[in-house]
Amino acid sequence: MVPIQAVGVAGLLSEYMLMLLRPAPPYTSNALAVNGILLVVAGLLWWRQTRRQARLGGPEARPPRLVFRLVRGVAGLALTAAVVTGTLVVGLAVTRLPGSFDMSHSEQMDFGGGPESGPAHHGTVSVADLTGGADVTGKPDKSFTLTAVKTRLTVGAGRTVDTWAYNGQVPGPTLTMNEGDLVEVTLINQIPDAALTVHWHGLDVPNSQDGVPGVTQDAVRTGQRHVYRFRVHQVGTFWYHSHQSAYGQVDRGLYGALVALPRGASPDPYDMAVTVHDWKVLKKDPLSRTESAVTFDRAGGLTRRAVPAGRQVRLRVVVTSSAALSDEVTPTFVLTGTPFRVAATDGTEINQPGELPAGTRIPVGTGGRADLTFTMPDGPVRLTDLEDPNAGLVLSPDGTASAPAPPADGPLFERWTYGAPAPTPFGAKSTFDRQFTLVLDDRPGFYDGQFVGLRTINGKVFPDTPMLMVREGDLAKITVASRGHASHPMHLHGHQVLVLSKNGTPVTGSPWWTDTLEVRPGDSYEMAFRANNPGIWMDHCHNLHHAATGMVMHLGYEGVTSPYRAGRGTGNTPEGDDDH
Repeated sequence: MVPIQAVGVAGLLSEYMLMLLRPAPPYTSNALAVNGILLVVAGLLWWRQTRRQARLGGPEARPPRLVFRLVRGVAGLALTAAVVTGTLVVGLAVTRLPGSFDMSHSEQMDFGGGPESGPAHHGTVSVADLTGGADVTGKPDKSFTLTAVKTRLTVGAGRTVDTWAYNGQVPGPTLTMNEGDLVEVTLINQIPDAALTVHWHGLDVPNSQDGVPGVTQDAVRTGQRHVYRFRVHQVGTFWYHSHQSAYGQVDRGLYGALVALPRGASPDPYDMAVTVHDWKVLKKDPLSRTESAVTFDRAGGLTRRAVPAGRQVRLRVVVTSSAALSDEVTPTFVLTGTPFRVAATDGTEINQPGELPAGTRIPVGTGGRADLTFTMPDGPVRLTDLEDPNAGLVLSPDGTASAPAPPADGPLFERWTYGAPAPTPFGAKSTFDRQFTLVLDDRPGFYDGQFVGLRTINGKVFPDTPMLMVREGDLAKITVASRGHASHPMHLHGHQVLVLSKNGTPVTGSPWWTDTLEVRPGDSYEMAFRANNPGIWMDHCHNLHHAATGMVMHLGYEGVTSPYRAGRGTGNTPEGDDDH
């Protein structure tokens, strides 16, 4: 009996390994744990069968009476039900996040092998004072107003959803500015019974302007306004969105594109920001969650625009969805009708980008961006998100042409081998002041009073995830690996990171700078950054459903503290989905 039962246990453990673990380090602990469990269970089964054989194998042995067996079975079921019920009740109760807590402090501080400092709340600098100082004084070069309101949006095939919008439009207006500009943005909240913020995704602003409620500001409530001021020190494609209850509010439409042009450059009508949003993740709408409803800017289905033949075109693709169709699927785009180049990713130009054939697949993780450039041909050019082949953007000289859906088997764009190498301020052979290791994983469990699929960092969920501690000027290296079964676009606020290697192989193409790195199951990366923007910065998965179930951590600078608090009792909820 024991070998047969042991085979069954081994099958269950194998299913656990296949479903919940992927081939990423560490390997030894997995092998010891799973085989150890198998040995212990086999030993218990052997002990049980030995006792049972001794009890039933004597000359006068009799099997237990039917009544006794029934009573024993009912008692066992009742005990099992009590244990399960008790576990549920206790788990739901003890995992609920407190109504108010300090996001600038963690009991799990990771100093990365560098000098240790006291807890962040013993600091002497407040994030409220990290405004940029003299760099943000004077009359602004660009001023914008974003007014948040309720509205409705048609997302295709006559389907209409209730949305929230900046300035009454989804996406919000594209904010175009130039390198060196002093920018002032006034946020006005006219949405009843809601609080919100604006976060500048990928744009390295002073910490006080980062737009994270409970960390860098209090959420802006109904009828209130808040002014953001920052100097633009980058050139590229970025975007903005609310970071209050981000999973729900980004889904609902509180997002827009942000373009930083070179100093003195004028806007070009054929330099176009294209936000791509998937509306199926909404829970309170008439769409089926198994049906895709992708919009390119404001339109579902095919969006058409006129571009004269011979013009240089730049499509700035911004993936604004808060979750992909599948946890293992990266949003992937195909451009057909012309060869093209990927001129930039995540707000950074690529050095000497090579020409790619039409039909090449371009993966762009949620929160990521890719700039595609080409010369407009005589015929139509189509951009398609393979998640919804019925949607897309079609460019043609007269603006009325159609184009067929592209094949899904074209060559795959690999960012880490694309372009030509160029000098960087640091690299894989640099001496690092701090070195951190992050293992991304998932498992079922309780979080904030619910039984969910947890998304963990080093086995922990927020607020027990490690807080990476640095000093200003440090050069830090992060090794990140995903051994779960989901892709995680990890987004570090306030910093640009340089990707050094993928799966142990050095990056050989153009220097790969990013703020949102998609880590797929089984993959590992080494990346580095210079700690040159003091503050307390979020570092989280930009599949915002994963962030809402625990995949959130922070980067803290020594001596910096926050006067703000998060939690339902404070009105500051940077992640989550309180509005659904």
